[in-house]
Amino acid sequence: MSNPTPSPKSNTSLALGFPVFLLALVALAVTMFDPLARFGAGLPPDEGLAIERGWTVDTGINVQVRGEGRDPVQIAQVQVDGAYWIFKQTPDKPLDQFDSAQIEIPYPWVAGEAHHITFVTSTGTTFEYSIDVARAETPFNLGTMFDLALIGLFVGLVPVALGLAALPVLRRLGTEGMVFTMALTVGLLAYLLVDTLAEGLELAGDSSGVFQTDVLVWVVAALTFALLMGIGRIGGRPAGGIALATWLAIGIGLHNFGEGLSIGSALTLGNAALGSLLIVGFTVHNLTEGVAIAAPLTRMRPRVITLAGFAMIAGLPAVFGTWVGAFAFLPHWGAIFFAIAAGAILQVMAEVARFIRSLAKEGQEPLANGTAFAGFGVGVLAMYATAFLVQV
Repeated sequence: MSNPTPSPKSNTSLALGFPVFLLALVALAVTMFDPLARFGAGLPPDEGLAIERGWTVDTGINVQVRGEGRDPVQIAQVQVDGAYWIFKQTPDKPLDQFDSAQIEIPYPWVAGEAHHITFVTSTGTTFEYSIDVARAETPFNLGTMFDLALIGLFVGLVPVALGLAALPVLRRLGTEGMVFTMALTVGLLAYLLVDTLAEGLELAGDSSGVFQTDVLVWVVAALTFALLMGIGRIGGRPAGGIALATWLAIGIGLHNFGEGLSIGSALTLGNAALGSLLIVGFTVHNLTEGVAIAAPLTRMRPRVITLAGFAMIAGLPAVFGTWVGAFAFLPHWGAIFFAIAAGAILQVMAEVARFIRSLAKEGQEPLANGTAFAGFGVGVLAMYATAFLVQV
C-alpha cells in the first residue's frame, strides 16, 4: 500500500511555520540570557526627549514633548530664561519611547520677546527649546476659521480656477503646441516635486528621531507612487483627457494641502511676513497649476461644472491645510503629508509623460524633441521665478 502524497497546502504551511518557530526560539533565548546586559553595566540610561511644539497661552507656556530614548525619561525640573519654575505634566509619568506629554508652565511671558526653556531629567540630562517670538494664542473660533479659509481660498482655489480659464487659449494650439504645453506641465510638476520633498525633509528634521521621519518621507513617497501607478494602469492605456486632468488635480491638491499646513503653522507662530503681498504672491505662483490641469482637456469641451470640480479638488485642500496647520500641527504628520503629495506628483508626471508619447505616435505632425525640452524648461523656470514672490 503506497503512502499518501502530502498536499501542497501542508507543504506551504510547513515552509512558513518553520522559520516563524525558529524566530520565536531565538527571541526566547535572547530574552532569557540577555547577552547584552553585561556590556551596558555602569553606563547612564539612554534618555531622549523631543520637543515637538511650544506655544504661549494666557496662563503661561505650553510645550508638547515626546520620549525618544530606549529608557524612560522623567522630567524633574524646568528652567525658563535661567530660572526654575513649577510645571504640570499631562500625563504625569516617565515617558517611554513614543510616549507624548504636554508640559504647562505658568510663566509670565512677554509679547514679542524670545524665551529659552531647559528641561532637566531625573538623571541631570538637559534638553533645550526656544520660543523665538512670544505672542497671544490664536483663538479657535468661527472668526479665525473663516479668516484661515479665506487665505486658503486665495492661495489655492482662486489661482487654480484662473489657470483653468486659460483652456480656450490652449484649445487653439496644434499637436506640437499641445506637446509644448504638456511638457511645460511636467516642468511645473518637477519643480513641485523637488519643493514638496524639500518641505517634507525639513519637517522631518524638526520631528522626533524615534519615528525616523527622514527615511519615512522617502518610503511613504515611494509607496504612494507605486499605489497610484497601480491604480492608474488598471485600464492598460495611458491616461488622457478627463482621467489625466483628475490625476493632476489630485496631485496638486495634495501639494496645496501641504502648502496650507505651512501657512497655518507660520501664522500661529506669529510670522508677520504672511501678509497681503504674500497672499498675492501665492496666487501668482499657483496660477500655473490650473494651466497644468487644463492642458489635457484641450481636445475636449468639458462642462463648467466639471472644471469647477477640478478647481475644488486642487484648491480646497489648501483651506483644510490652513486649519490643521494652525491648530493641530506636528512636524512628523506634516512630513508624511508632504511625502504623500510627492508620490502623487511623481505618478502624475509619469502619466503626463505617457500622454506626450501617445501624442508623438499619432504622426499627424512632425514633433521635434526640442519642443518638449523647451516646454519642460519653461515650466521649471516659471515656477522658480514666481517662487520669489512667496518667500517667507
